[in-house]
Amino acid sequence: MALGAVWTAPNTAIGLLLGGLGTLFGARPRWRRDDFALVFQHFPWGRPGGAMTLGNVIVHTGADLDVGCHTYAHRAGLCVEPAVSLAAHERAHVFQYMVLGPLFLPLYLICGGVSVRNRFERAADRYARTGRGWWPWSGPKV
Repeated sequence: MALGAVWTAPNTAIGLLLGGLGTLFGARPRWRRDDFALVFQHFPWGRPGGAMTLGNVIVHTGADLDVGCHTYAHRAGLCVEPAVSLAAHERAHVFQYMVLGPLFLPLYLICGGVSVRNRFERAADRYARTGRGWWPWSGPKV
């Protein structure tokens, strides 16, 4: 885990800058050991209840990551699925960042950005649903 945190440190630095800016407008940092991340809760910008991961930092507009959220496929109307844990979804992204480090953001964008077609988002939803399969190149192809 420590090596992964070092590998993704450039992404984490961006997250810390963004989170630090958010604290000027009411965001509150909290370390979540199980998620290997510093979470900036009450982040002042973004979709209500939304979250974004940058390395070992998660910015979240809500009060707590331990809430349910719809999967990308559910929101896109491709299927009906029960809500998944937002914390688990974002934890999957933390794992992805720790493996891919500085390659994460370019690969994420190449794979479609914030979209149901993005294999990173599908893997994070799969992990949040099952507790397995956070790696973007595992699991079923869509």
